[in-house]
Amino acid sequence: MAKLISKKVDFGNMKKENEEIYVTRTFLPPIEEYEAYIRDIWNNDKLTNQGPILKKFETRLREYLGVENIHFVTNGTLALQVAIRALDIEGGEIITTPFSYVATTSAILWERCQPIFVDIDAETFCIDVGKIEKSITKDTRAILAVHVFGHPCDVERIEVIAKKYNLKVIYDGAHAFGVKYKGKALLDYGDVSICSFHATKLFHTIEGGCMIFKDDFASEKAELIKRFGHHGEDHLMPGINAKASEFQAAMGLCNFRYVEEIIEKRRGLSELYDKLLSDNFKKMNISDELEYNYAYYPILCKNESETLKVMELLNKDSIFPRRYFYPSLNKLPYIENYQACQIAEDVSSRILCLPLYVGLKKENVSKICDIMNKISVK
Repeated sequence: MAKLISKKVDFGNMKKENEEIYVTRTFLPPIEEYEAYIRDIWNNDKLTNQGPILKKFETRLREYLGVENIHFVTNGTLALQVAIRALDIEGGEIITTPFSYVATTSAILWERCQPIFVDIDAETFCIDVGKIEKSITKDTRAILAVHVFGHPCDVERIEVIAKKYNLKVIYDGAHAFGVKYKGKALLDYGDVSICSFHATKLFHTIEGGCMIFKDDFASEKAELIKRFGHHGEDHLMPGINAKASEFQAAMGLCNFRYVEEIIEKRRGLSELYDKLLSDNFKKMNISDELEYNYAYYPILCKNESETLKVMELLNKDSIFPRRYFYPSLNKLPYIENYQACQIAEDVSSRILCLPLYVGLKKENVSKICDIMNKISVK
């Protein structure tokens, strides 16, 4: 659940928090800035269908990320579905991770493909590349890996495997906006990368997402698919409606002005957690090769019982962390043929994302850590 922060942005003196502290709160720019774009929309008399504000936003995205074939769409889930379809992955198997939000698996199933779950690395929580090859069969069409919490998969080794077996590579980079790996946007890897701009993300367009393609033909196909599959009066292929609106693009343009400050504020809070939180809770390490966006602050408890106890005590103080991601997706009730993923199942039972957002008071970070540290020493 996301809460709205103050209507006017003052990074030095945010509006007093509500009594309840959630895992995130939506950043909103000064309303006057958004109203200026709304007036433009009224004057243009164009609300959707690739309007001028959306085109401006896509240009801004392209420049910020240093990429070419980018498409702004309604949400990150549709971005995954359109990406799968644009790469001609119809039926067959897609190797993926069980440690992600359910949309990753849902997109595979929705496109009539079979998810083949490969366990995760215990340190990065990303797909364990060393286990991918033994899961490849004659029906394997692609690898769909997730940059978990904005931390990169082993993109180099995945590329080697994909070329060896002639597989497509899709990266779910829902959390990876603003992340750079070895000086390059993390979203610029694979045959296609997608990102989410949902209101809970550090950079958002209320609802929204994007696809970034390497291949021009696949990119053109995705553009066609997202607009019903027709160009003018020529109906060329089956498509869906994944078009974003001018209102979503306007929010994105407003938020671009603050994205670097948002990341910096989140970095400061993350470092405070690092300093105050007991080492009895496992924390993620940030690679020296990574320019991180501080999308989330995940920790691992010793066991599920401790996880539930931490949640219970924090909830009593109106603090609401999230078991993100839970459950392990290979255990979803509608997945046929259970595929064991021991590490993912263990991690999903112990994971907890702590509150992290612009406007979270340092004293509340201290309070969270004090509550948790008392548990960890028992």
